[in-house]
Amino acid sequence: LAGLDLPMAHWFGTAQGFALRDHWLWSKVLHEGARRVAWALQFMLLLAVWWPFGILRSLTRRQRAMMFVAAMACLVVVSTLKNMNSTSCPWDLAEFGGTARYVSHWDWGLSDGGVGRCFPAGHASAAFCFLPGYFWLRGQAPRAAGFWLAATLLAAFTIGLAQQVRGAHY
Repeated sequence: LAGLDLPMAHWFGTAQGFALRDHWLWSKVLHEGARRVAWALQFMLLLAVWWPFGILRSLTRRQRAMMFVAAMACLVVVSTLKNMNSTSCPWDLAEFGGTARYVSHWDWGLSDGGVGRCFPAGHASAAFCFLPGYFWLRGQAPRAAGFWLAATLLAAFTIGLAQQVRGAHY
């Protein structure tokens, strides 16, 4: 909304593209690896509904189930929005070597001539989807809830930065 998406993309991209697009740290570790970790954590949350471990023992089965459902709902909503959006990734823009023209991702329905499906950022949401856990934990385990919140935000912003550096998202 502040109009900083394109100027920030220029921090990492040039007319030749994004130099770090395929760099092992940004691509393999913080993109592919982070996605695998997020799905593994989702699976652990699902298992914890019936077999709680650690701090999750302080929650009822219903709370653990709702924690899993909330995280999955976040992923489904973001994936649906992403599939409906026509905003292309920065690396698809003509000014970074692609073919699409810049259209703000807040202008829903306007095509930029590219492949789209680049907003909202799916990988950052793979971390942000764990945010609801904070609200279930804060009543029974406030200290653990604070750690959960900090870890979720750190992971989400790190993954978001990785995608920004690669030119995959604004």
